[in-house]
Amino acid sequence: MPARAVDYLVQAVEALGVRHVFGVDGANIEDLYDAIFEHPGELTGVVAKHEFSAATMADGYARVTGDLGVMAATSGGGAMNLVAGLAESFASRVPVLALVGQAPTGAAGKGAFQDSSGLAGTFDAARLFAPITRYCARVESAGELPDLLHRAVIAARGGGPAVLLLPKDIQQAALELVTPFAPLPAVRVRDVAGIARVRSALRAASATGKIALIAGDQVARDGARAELLQLAAALDATVGVAPDAKDVYHHDDPGFCGVAGTMGHPELVDAVRRSALCLLIGTRMPVTARTGLDEALAHTTVASLSAEPPYLDTVHATSTDLAADLTELAAAFETPAPAPAPPTAERELTRLPVPDATGPGLRYRDIVETLNAAIEPGADVFVDAGNTGAAVVHHLRLPRAGRFVVALGMGGMGYAFGAGIGSAFARARRTFVVAGDGAFFMHGMEIHTAIEYRLPVTFLVFNNNAHAMCITREQIYYGDRYSFNRFQPAHLGAGVGAMFPGLPAYSPSSVEELAHALRSCMDGDGPSFISIECDPDEIPPFSPFLSEPRRHP
Repeated sequence: MPARAVDYLVQAVEALGVRHVFGVDGANIEDLYDAIFEHPGELTGVVAKHEFSAATMADGYARVTGDLGVMAATSGGGAMNLVAGLAESFASRVPVLALVGQAPTGAAGKGAFQDSSGLAGTFDAARLFAPITRYCARVESAGELPDLLHRAVIAARGGGPAVLLLPKDIQQAALELVTPFAPLPAVRVRDVAGIARVRSALRAASATGKIALIAGDQVARDGARAELLQLAAALDATVGVAPDAKDVYHHDDPGFCGVAGTMGHPELVDAVRRSALCLLIGTRMPVTARTGLDEALAHTTVASLSAEPPYLDTVHATSTDLAADLTELAAAFETPAPAPAPPTAERELTRLPVPDATGPGLRYRDIVETLNAAIEPGADVFVDAGNTGAAVVHHLRLPRAGRFVVALGMGGMGYAFGAGIGSAFARARRTFVVAGDGAFFMHGMEIHTAIEYRLPVTFLVFNNNAHAMCITREQIYYGDRYSFNRFQPAHLGAGVGAMFPGLPAYSPSSVEELAHALRSCMDGDGPSFISIECDPDEIPPFSPFLSEPRRHP
C-alpha cells in the first residue's frame, strides 16, 4: 500500500528526534494518530485533555530538550484552543510545530463541519495563526507537504511556533516516490561584528570597574550553563538571573547576587549600579525582569548577547548559540589560573519585605522553604505566574541539574500543568508543577494525563480559594471596596483523591506535614498531588505591590 501523507509526517517527526506528539484526537486529525499507531518506530501519540495543554506540553518538551516540540489538533474549536499556548511559545521563542487538521478540501466553503478555510464567510485559520507563528501554511496537495514541512521546521527552529493546516483528504492522500525526510542542520547565526563590539566594551569596562552579568533562559536552552560560569570567572563578574532563568546559574556559584525584576533581590540592583558594564545574556529584559533596575541600567554601559535584541538600548550581538559565543568571549579574558575553587558558601540574599499575613493556612515562604529542603538534585520545577509564581521565583533554591520554567511571555494561567507533563515525558525525572487553585480550575485536570502515563510529576497547588493576585490588586488599587475574586472553599486534595483512586493525594496543614508529604511523593515513582491551604490576603514578594500606596475608598 502506498504511503499516505500522514505516514510521511510521522516518519519526518521521528527523524527530527521527537519522541512524543501531544494533542487531542478528533475526526480531522485521527489519521495522524492512526499513522502513529502503524509506525514501527518509537514515536508515541499522547492524548491530552485540552488543546491548550497539548500546546504547553509541546512547549515544555521543547524547552527542556532544546529542540522541537510537536502538537496535533483537530479543526474548529480544537484548533482555536491552541491559540493561547502558541502565543506563549511565540512570545518566549519556543520552537514548536502544530499539525492542525482541517475539513476536506472538497467541502471547504460548502458548509462543512468546523470549516476554517476562509471561504464562503467561514473564518480563516491561516489568518488566525499567522500573527502568533513564525510560519503558517495550508497544505493544498500531498506533493507539496515535504517542502512545506521543511519550511515549517526551519522557521520553528529559528525561535517560535510553526503551523501546518492539513485537510483530511490531504492527510489520507498517497505520497509515492518521495525521499525520506532528512532534517537540515540548525543554522547558527554568527554575528562577528557584534561580538567584536561586545568584547571591546567588556575590555574597556573591565579596565575601569566591575562587570555585572544578567542571564536569561536562552542560556538553558542553548546548553550554555558551563560557558556562562566560565565567562563569569574570566571576568570576575557578579551574576544575576532573569525570573525565568533560576536554573542557569546556581545560587552558590561565585558572584551570584539573585534574581532580577519584580520578584528579585536588591543585591543585584546594587551590583548593576556599581558596575562599569552590565552584560545581558540570553534575555530581552522585559518589564518583569528589569523593574527596579531601570535607573541602575541607565547609569552604566549595557551590552547584550542573545537571539533577539533586548527591549532597551544596548551594544548588541546576535547569538543563536550561546555556548559557542560565551566560550569565545571567555577566551579573550582568561588568564592562567590555579585549579578552580570549590563553590562558595551559600549566602543569604535579602528577601523582599512583605507584610505579615494573619489569615488561615501556610505562608508562601514557609511552603517554598519546605520544598527547598525536600527537593533533590536533578528535579525539574514548572511554575505558574501569579502570587504562587512570585513566591517560588523569589524563594526557591533550585538544586543543580534541574530545569526551572515559569512562562512569563503570556503568563497564561494553567501553563505549568501541561508544560511540566511535557517535560516529564522528555526527561523521565521527578517534576514539580507548582500553581494556584485558579490555575488548577482552568487546566488542572491534565493530572489525568500524568496518571494515564504514570509520569513522575508532583502537583503542588497553593489553594487560597481565590484569584489571589487579583484580590491584591483590588485591595491596593481599588480601595478594597469589593472582591470579584474570592471563591467558595474547595477541598482539592480530598476531591482529587476521590476522583483518582490510587493517586497519592495530600492536604497538609503544617510545614511538618508538608515535608512528610513531599518525601512520600518523591519516594513514589508515579504522579502525586498536594493541596496546601493559603491565605488569600497574603501579599507576595512582588515589588510593584510592596511599593504602591493603597488607594482608600
